[in-house]
Amino acid sequence: MSTELVPGDVIAIPANGMIMPCDAVLVRGTCIVNESMLTGESVPVTKTSLPSAGEEGARSYNIDEHKKHTLYCGTHVIQTRFYTGELVKAVVVRTGFSTEKGQLVRSILYPKPTDFKLYHDAYLFLLCLVGVAGIGFIYTIVLSIMNKVPAKTIIIESLDIVTITVPPALPAAMTAGIVYAQRRLKRIGIFCISPQRINMCGQLNVVCFDKTGTLTEDGLDLWGIHRAEDGSFCSPESEAAKDSLVNTTFVACMATCHSLTKIEGELSGDPLDLKMFSATGWILEEPTEEETALHNPIMPTVVRPPKHIAPEAHQSNPLPQSMELSELSACEMGIVRQFPFSSALQRMSVVVRRLGEKKMDAFLKGAPEVVASLCRQHTIPQTFTETLEAYTRQGFRVIALAHRQLESKLSWHKVQNLSRDVLETNMEFLGLIIMQNKIKPETAGVLCELQRANIRTLMVTGDNMLTAISVARDCGMVRPHEKVIIADAVPPKDFQPASITWHYTENQAQAVKDNEVRTTDYHFAVSGKAFAVIIEYFPQLVKKLVLRATVFARMAPDQKTQLVEVLQSMDYTVGMCGDGANDCGALKRAHSGISLSELEASVASPFTSSTSNISCVPNLIREGRAALITSFCVFKFMALYSIIQFISVILLYSVNRYLSFQIFSLCHLLGKHCVI
Repeated sequence: MSTELVPGDVIAIPANGMIMPCDAVLVRGTCIVNESMLTGESVPVTKTSLPSAGEEGARSYNIDEHKKHTLYCGTHVIQTRFYTGELVKAVVVRTGFSTEKGQLVRSILYPKPTDFKLYHDAYLFLLCLVGVAGIGFIYTIVLSIMNKVPAKTIIIESLDIVTITVPPALPAAMTAGIVYAQRRLKRIGIFCISPQRINMCGQLNVVCFDKTGTLTEDGLDLWGIHRAEDGSFCSPESEAAKDSLVNTTFVACMATCHSLTKIEGELSGDPLDLKMFSATGWILEEPTEEETALHNPIMPTVVRPPKHIAPEAHQSNPLPQSMELSELSACEMGIVRQFPFSSALQRMSVVVRRLGEKKMDAFLKGAPEVVASLCRQHTIPQTFTETLEAYTRQGFRVIALAHRQLESKLSWHKVQNLSRDVLETNMEFLGLIIMQNKIKPETAGVLCELQRANIRTLMVTGDNMLTAISVARDCGMVRPHEKVIIADAVPPKDFQPASITWHYTENQAQAVKDNEVRTTDYHFAVSGKAFAVIIEYFPQLVKKLVLRATVFARMAPDQKTQLVEVLQSMDYTVGMCGDGANDCGALKRAHSGISLSELEASVASPFTSSTSNISCVPNLIREGRAALITSFCVFKFMALYSIIQFISVILLYSVNRYLSFQIFSLCHLLGKHCVI
């Protein structure tokens, strides 16, 4: 099918899904897609149709800006949301090697070359041997002519000098150590698709680690909720499924502001959304094909609390059945429109309608700083910053919620054309959800082992800065007595030049003065935003900063790759360890990329571990060093063997004596025996 498609064709997506043969933009309907082939994320994502009205509808299509509306080649469309009598349609935008999958395949087939000093020096030495062989070749010809040796013998003996000096078996001999190391790695569950990289592992002196899923557990647990009412925080609560909270706007936001869907009767979606929704105890129901066929618009997804926690219903004083059902129905909500989570905006939102009410509500969820900037100032508690810092410093992941009641004049059709920027303003701050991300048991021990071996360790994550610093302290990357200095850079604005400020994590109001830090007991922490500004406006400081930086937070995928390249430019041999999600570029660019995910995206990484923790890293370095020493020793032996043989033959030629075939074969066999 892909060979018959060209950009501009319109394709229909079947209801039971398909494997996409091209990159296409969705113009009608909604799809649930598994993009693990490209991103490494096994969590299905929701793709919505391209806006046809409003400000977004007026913009030209851009594949980078409209990712949430684009179906990528090789991804699996699991299911579609149905229209009455209409097919879910998409327009082809790219085919073949121009697609995202095609670019991934091209980068695997033609990777960016990585320079390895051993091979570089080996080639230089071989060139020297070729030069020596050339001298010997000329010397043999001249000497043979002077001794009036027959022409046939001159040619044979002269060429023999070249094969003696430049050993043809050298590449095969050097590969022997790599082959055995690869077999040992396979036995401990580490698979390699680029054997030449094994030698590089022996010279690693810095290893970059992703945080979520690599240093910490993949899943998140709900630690508690911290609601806000009338501009101040209430006491923290450990459970959201209490009967007293069923009717609160906070729980309604938790139950509706997500991108969950049902696949074969099971809830599926982002792990954070799953934990958040399951904590409420509510039930999600999606319309069937028969129900959708009865209505022109798409039937909304409905969420409702379970019957046994209907508000104010007690076993001792049960309510009449009609009243209980009516109150239960009042909690039932339909999700009318969804704005999927955007990593660039760091938030998502939904529009819902409560059963029996005319007005609609908008709920917002996202990074606390972003959500607070979209809320009315008087609804944000005065202790918001202090409370947020207290949680993030303890290593918790914090999500903020907000709410807004929409005007009654907004109909279903108007909401579908409503722009995201218009909707996500003048919100009312609802509070914080506190999620706990535990460190894996093996993490601290492995990092300590690497530090004892004088191998530098870095954390490169897309998570919050203070959360990343807290995890770095907990796992031993930053020791208790060491200080962390946050480097914050601001681009030029309003005729003000770009600037960098330095402050401690313990007291962010206290700036670090020039020449104040004179000891080595400190680490820099840099955000992705500051990293981009420093690279653009302060290039002379990049290497100095990276030399002492340990934590890189809020880093975009391309910035991770950029960091690896900066480290390589500083003569570091760089290893990168990630779970395959958003780390593919850095895994490919590093001297040694180690994927902890066995999904298709691990094809881009030279090494893939079957164990989902970083205990594979010391094993890989250990085997790399063993293979490197073996290769180096074999290289030295073969080189010395060739030089000794060259000198011996030249001395024999000088006295007009030649090795017979039998004696030469015997010497060669003795040489091989010594190698073995």
